[in-house]
Amino acid sequence: MDFDIEDFLRKAVAIGASDVHLAVGEHPTVRKDGRILKINMPVLTDDDVDKAYDGLLPRTARENMENVYDLDFAYEIPGVSRFRVNLSRQLGKSKLVIRLIPYYVPKIGELNLPSSLEQFAMLNHGLVLVTGPTGAGKSTTIASLIDYINTNYPKHIITIEDPIEFIFNNKKCIISQRQILLDTASFPDGVKYALRQDPDVIFIGEIRDRETITAALKAAETGHLVFATIHTNDAVQTINRIINMFEPSDRDVVRNQLAALVRGTVSQKLIPLKDGSGRRPACEVLVVTSTVKDFIEKDELDNIYDLVKKGSFNSMITMNMSLYNMFVNGYISEEVAMEFSDDKTELVQMIKGVYSGTKAGGSMSEDDDDDF
Repeated sequence: MDFDIEDFLRKAVAIGASDVHLAVGEHPTVRKDGRILKINMPVLTDDDVDKAYDGLLPRTARENMENVYDLDFAYEIPGVSRFRVNLSRQLGKSKLVIRLIPYYVPKIGELNLPSSLEQFAMLNHGLVLVTGPTGAGKSTTIASLIDYINTNYPKHIITIEDPIEFIFNNKKCIISQRQILLDTASFPDGVKYALRQDPDVIFIGEIRDRETITAALKAAETGHLVFATIHTNDAVQTINRIINMFEPSDRDVVRNQLAALVRGTVSQKLIPLKDGSGRRPACEVLVVTSTVKDFIEKDELDNIYDLVKKGSFNSMITMNMSLYNMFVNGYISEEVAMEFSDDKTELVQMIKGVYSGTKAGGSMSEDDDDDF
């Protein structure tokens, strides 16, 4: 039987998959709860994959496909889901990786994110960065923050994405969504022209280069609230990652800009739950206080870790604290907590109860705001 891409996507949505992988010579594959699952279907032929991407490809992208090696675009099955599609080549053959994007934008609490993230949505200006590896839920977290603003404040929000993922309906806000190569040429161009479109909030889908971060800093500097995602694994080291995008002669200036403009960074990972019911985010939250700002200016980032580890305050939490909370509250196993920790020695000490920042009795409630 011919492979029906739309039927397959409907079934992927029905089982709660997050991604679909289609490659010539391979069985169709999905990712569910972080795990890759091969579907018991015949291996895909060249014709199967070619027909699949031909059925998904927007008309505007059909010209000159012979010269395109990588392409991102959006697709929608009305009433079912939206999808972010990546077309690539491997060994001269086409491959599709499809991310499922639900219509419904979850609330911050529904995502089991720290309620302290709401403070970033209440800001009037500055730069907030959400970081983490691919598939860690960065876009969903940003969408929940945008929805919070949309629900509570009368503002103009502009999103610049590649491609557009979550679709927002205007509530208290006006929301303008622009797609790269469809509505604007690039992220830097999108930000540049957004400044002339009377925005209050700008969301940059991904910071990929120094031109984009330069545009983001300018937007924050001129009194706008800017949200952006970036691929790093650590909320604190995100600052260094951005600084190192620039030439050594420019880094001191950029460091001072970041100290003045960054309001916070959030790093997250999706952790599989012990009962097998799905995944839950572990978050590292850095709030740029006057002390943190001073450490950034002096290039003393390690001192920021020490500051947070001394105890939870200003709604900050380290990744190990988040993993520890999830472990002691019974959501994840010790083995999984260790697997996702970047400082396993410290986490072992926390679990053994010798970590000086834990509460008396060694139990921390994930729902207790004081913990963040």
